Amino acid sequence: MKYIQPFRRIINCITILLLFFSMVAGVSASDIRIAVSDIGAGDKPAGGGLIDVIYHQHLLEKALSKQGVTVHWLFIKGAGPAINEGFASQQIDLAYLGDFASIIGRSHGLDTRVIGVASRGINHYLAVAKGENIHSLADLKGKRIGLFRGTAAELSFVLALNSQGLQPRDVKIINMDFATASAALAAKQIDATWGGANTLSLRDKGIADIPLSTADINGVGQLNGLIVVDESFARKNRAILQTIIDVQRQAAAWASTPANKQAFNQIMAEQSGYPQSILRKEWDTPGLPQRLSVDADPKFISVIAHSIEVARQLNLIRQPIDINQWFDLSYLNK
Repeated sequence: MKYIQPFRRIINCITILLLFFSMVAGVSASDIRIAVSDIGAGDKPAGGGLIDVIYHQHLLEKALSKQGVTVHWLFIKGAGPAINEGFASQQIDLAYLGDFASIIGRSHGLDTRVIGVASRGINHYLAVAKGENIHSLADLKGKRIGLFRGTAAELSFVLALNSQGLQPRDVKIINMDFATASAALAAKQIDATWGGANTLSLRDKGIADIPLSTADINGVGQLNGLIVVDESFARKNRAILQTIIDVQRQAAAWASTPANKQAFNQIMAEQSGYPQSILRKEWDTPGLPQRLSVDADPKFISVIAHSIEVARQLNLIRQPIDINQWFDLSYLNK
């Protein structure tokens, strides 16, 4: 296990370099570079939920071509840390990004703005190795947990622990991405991992048990995604950003229509490489229009504010964030 961290750092550096070279070649001032954390298990890019619909149906390309804008999609396996590097080096204009990675970037001085909600209320699951006597979060004390640090999964796990009176220091967190964690759990090199569809896949393959999820602790730790934009890009391209918000609303209206339920699940399955049976567990739920809404309502903002406060208390971030300065609701309110 000691070799995993240097290997991950090498992979992240390669990802960032590939991102840089792909961006400096052939990109004009009328283009937009959009980054997404790639959560797919197959050979197609996948961001989950509405992102897959927008990408699969070419909704942004169709809408922005009327303004002479070309869309460049960047699905990045390095997830939040690599996307923040892309923002810092001015190689990304906008990202559909998990809440914690967005918070980390802002806390570290990235001049970003949140213009809308990419996703909300996404459950995460505790997957434990077969035969492990782990039935609750309290049973994790002293156990080895594979966790993708710097991503929304880390914040989700910390919030879940916190809700049960536990802190990260009560467990042994080993930093590894979702694929590595899945392999490590199958080999019983770790005792448990915390994730999304990847953990349900482990269960269906008979590799792991799922004793609980965020749904079992009143939704504490459910993931949220943000639409984050570089401020310098935002100042010059308000019309483009307004179109992106309008497209998000369009996709949400389509996906939340009961007649399109099967098509929505099929698109996500095709993009992610996960079977529809796994995806239905997450998405065949009541209140889908609200879950898919792009609007940053006061309740949602309060959830993000609480996450920021917990991250500060546990020293996961060092600098405070003024959420009122960070969220720009003008595109949503227009």
